Amino acid sequence: MKITKTLGMMAVAVLSLYSCNDDNGTANQPVNENIKFADHSKEPAFVYAMPGFENLSINTLISSSDVLSGTPNFVFAGQPDGMGIMKDPNSDGYLMITNHEITQSVSRVYLDKTFKPFKGEYILNGIGGMTRLCSATLATPEKHGFSAFLTAGESGEESMVHAINPLAPTSQASDKSRVKPALGKASMENAVPLPKDVSNGKTYILIGEDQSYSTSHQSAGQLVMYVSNTPGDLDNGKLYALKAKSGKIWETEMTKGNSYDVEFVEIPNAKNLTGKEINQKNIDNGVIRFSRVEDVDYRKGAGNGREIYFVATGESSDGVNPKQGLTMWGRLYKLVLDKNNMLTGKLEVVAEGDSDPGKNLINPDNVCVTENYVYIQEDGDSYYKAASHDSYIWQFNIGTKQYKPWLNMKHNRDNAAWQTAYNQSGALNKFGSWEFGAMEDISDIIGVPGTFMVNIHSHTWRNDKFMNADGAGVNTNKEGGQVVIIRNVQR
Repeated sequence: MKITKTLGMMAVAVLSLYSCNDDNGTANQPVNENIKFADHSKEPAFVYAMPGFENLSINTLISSSDVLSGTPNFVFAGQPDGMGIMKDPNSDGYLMITNHEITQSVSRVYLDKTFKPFKGEYILNGIGGMTRLCSATLATPEKHGFSAFLTAGESGEESMVHAINPLAPTSQASDKSRVKPALGKASMENAVPLPKDVSNGKTYILIGEDQSYSTSHQSAGQLVMYVSNTPGDLDNGKLYALKAKSGKIWETEMTKGNSYDVEFVEIPNAKNLTGKEINQKNIDNGVIRFSRVEDVDYRKGAGNGREIYFVATGESSDGVNPKQGLTMWGRLYKLVLDKNNMLTGKLEVVAEGDSDPGKNLINPDNVCVTENYVYIQEDGDSYYKAASHDSYIWQFNIGTKQYKPWLNMKHNRDNAAWQTAYNQSGALNKFGSWEFGAMEDISDIIGVPGTFMVNIHSHTWRNDKFMNADGAGVNTNKEGGQVVIIRNVQR
């Protein structure tokens, strides 16, 4: 359930392809004329623009049913979630690195210079992945000072973050050794390194813990930060969790319109602790209990990386009532780290769904932050009884703090042919049957302003041909998925 957000490797080379960059992402013509936007998938786009955003241009890139010319047997697995895009250092094309949550795998799709996919393979399979993989971040030397595809495990409190070389050979797909215990153990959503222009020679990685509150996990979901004094060091740093300086532990003790002093408190010896032990340390430290911290991202633009946005997706025991002290419908938080001490900062609630249940935010899952906007992606597949719309992507204006629906899922409930094609499970009658995965700004990588990619978990679309896509033989899920390209996106 889950966005990656970083510019790809070798992005500097791509920047030379264009000289004009409209901050609103509304350039009329592509500057990189090699890029040819087209519907490369045999399937129609599973999303459409909401009113007021009719200028969006949407093309399909790849779906699970597509056959790629260079690897006819490759299947792009379902539940595509975290993603990273980079220039291919061995060609004039591009590489797309994608988590597939339910298959516990990571695919690498090759695209030519026109941005058409032609080959695919798996660099991590269900054996090496070990746990469900949600959102992810492609760290690059240009942006972060090191290179790794950081993909977080989310199958219980002993899950860990993998650091995958995006150019790794497929022979390493079953390798279980690429996890990083120093980044902690938890049911994690994403691991997001802050840009090097605010890290001051250190490594800061924000991690969202997508953990429900229960008697066995009373610290609930945490916002965690890994800190090392060395750029790119993922093995020897310290781990911290977010605490309110007031000592209050429940997120609903914080209300929209107010700012709260917070600090990150250390989880001593975290590298050598179990997830259960880390949970207990968080209880002992009195850290803030959030309702499932899912995705995390930082504001883009020079010097803006200390402004962090993250979502608490919300939870309910019965689909009607919230758990005490926790959001049910979900929240978007803004955290600004102090430039003189990045272990302290100010936290505020900037958007929430509880005050207008079922009509406002419903289970925000992923976030994509640009210079001026936060794109909030909903999960929605919790089927809360008061839900009144399908999974949206909302556009949140950082300056005005106003937000509105930007993108919706195309379910076509009255179209019998559509239902036959994409509703094998029969669950499309419920709001929020599908969910969004990563939303990635690829503008600077391909040299076309205002261009983004969005992943789609089309849960009800099922086919036996999609089963065992990674070849590991450890998963029987047969859902399909899709990736779309969206242009004229405001940045």
